[in-house]
Amino acid sequence: MLSSASTSSRFMPPQATEVAQNVDTLYGFLLVISLISCVLVIGGLIYFAVKYRRHTENDKTPYISHNATLEFLWSFIPFLLFMASFVWGWIVYHQLRTAPTDALEVMVRGQKWNWTFAYKNGRTSASEMFVPVGQNVRLIMGSSDVIHSFYIPAFRTKQDVVPGRYTSLWFNAEKEGDYQVFCAEYCGDQHSGMQAKIHVVSREKFEDWLGNDPYKDLPLVEVGRKVYTSRCVACHTLTDQKAVGPGWKGVFGRKEKLEGGSDITVDENYVRESILDPNAKVVLGFPRGVMPTFAGQLSEQEISGAIEFIKSLK
Repeated sequence: MLSSASTSSRFMPPQATEVAQNVDTLYGFLLVISLISCVLVIGGLIYFAVKYRRHTENDKTPYISHNATLEFLWSFIPFLLFMASFVWGWIVYHQLRTAPTDALEVMVRGQKWNWTFAYKNGRTSASEMFVPVGQNVRLIMGSSDVIHSFYIPAFRTKQDVVPGRYTSLWFNAEKEGDYQVFCAEYCGDQHSGMQAKIHVVSREKFEDWLGNDPYKDLPLVEVGRKVYTSRCVACHTLTDQKAVGPGWKGVFGRKEKLEGGSDITVDENYVRESILDPNAKVVLGFPRGVMPTFAGQLSEQEISGAIEFIKSLK
């Protein structure tokens, strides 16, 4: 749900940042001059086609001399408009790409098919990010597998997330509310489900969230349920039906045949190994290299919770 206080129209997403307003103003200017150019060119074409159309077989096109002033103006005026658009676009682009030095930094990790966020105090979250309203925020982003693209329509900003290197973008959300994040680079069959939410809240609510342990006093099975909802739902079902990966219902304790012909029992050690090193033992019938590793992304509590949650699905 987007903030009701955000400026929006039926044609554009809400404007939640100053940059979004500047981008929309430039976009509106380009639309207007494009419309005027279209009317002049197409209108002129139609006008002259009608005015100088042949009426009889003996009609001859009259000689029309050139007009130096007119020819200069229809070249020079578009030149000025193009240069104005270039300079204006460069200013907006520079604003988009130059992060303030006092920005709050958040590490973002993209992988098929979810986003995870890590703050400097160790707080992490999956599929949702919390930031204070009016705060400069810089995202330092990397990918665990393929190229993704972190796109926030309400902020009018987008940046590719590339494996093997860091990229970044920044924003300053001026209005509280929830804003949608999409992956704008096709990354596999669950690409359209690779979404997240940015929650823009007051400074007090942000500080409270930042210092709060999301798993405090939760049973392990509920911790695992939260891990499933935020990290695993794109590839695994809670039934015995196969999706990208195996369905979790009844899988614990079952014997599975691996690539190469050996057998294995799905127990705590196998589940843990599959989370941290998914290509170590691949069950026959499932492709190798599809599931990404969660090593370094899940705490021991989250791994144990996921195991307990799988065990509960009998």
